[in-house]
Amino acid sequence: MLSGFAKAEWIVISACGVAIAVALLLFGSLLLAVAALVATFLVLLFFRDPTRRPPSAKGAVVAACDGTVSSVHDVEHHDLLGGPAVCIRVFMSVLDVHINRTPCHGAVASVVHTPGNHGNTLNPASMEDNESVTTLLVHPTKGQPVAVVRQIAGLLARTIHNALSEGQVVQRGQKMGIIKLGSTTELYLPVSANVTVRVREGEKVKAGVTVLASVEPVPAELPAGLATASA
Repeated sequence: MLSGFAKAEWIVISACGVAIAVALLLFGSLLLAVAALVATFLVLLFFRDPTRRPPSAKGAVVAACDGTVSSVHDVEHHDLLGGPAVCIRVFMSVLDVHINRTPCHGAVASVVHTPGNHGNTLNPASMEDNESVTTLLVHPTKGQPVAVVRQIAGLLARTIHNALSEGQVVQRGQKMGIIKLGSTTELYLPVSANVTVRVREGEKVKAGVTVLASVEPVPAELPAGLATASA
């Protein structure tokens, strides 16, 4: 199945590929026509959208994109999370599935697009300067920050599409957008959630499936009477 986030692109690519193949056939070049169709098929693979089944374990936080874990590091202070955080960075190559997915259940508090450069995201210096879209997820009822996903454009990937809107409640592994032709996503989790990282640098991951980390679920508030009795 091809991604609906890039429908215009794959329709144009398909039409052009078929038109070129037909033209080559009319000129009597069967081999070149077949080559054109094969090339078109390979390009369309960039927009593939495989079915994914997220894990059901409580506190599981899944990858936002397919790719390779390029960095796992601590952040002294993250403004949106209001304190120290753990960052898990995943690099997507042009061969990976480009669909991005939400890492956990939550409500979308903000989606912010930041213009910038289009440097190679394998270079850490490009992380801060490149164009990006940052999504903050909060607890649906308590409103406290639970995760931040940052979609980062790269050298080839110059189009970020984020389909989420403020106030929307999302589930773990739900499709949230696409970075066309690869690049990088960063997942930030608040240290206060007792984060246990489940992956290491160099490990291959799949969006919506691979558990990057486990966090302590937010406890439900006790009714006032019960809370008083417990005290």
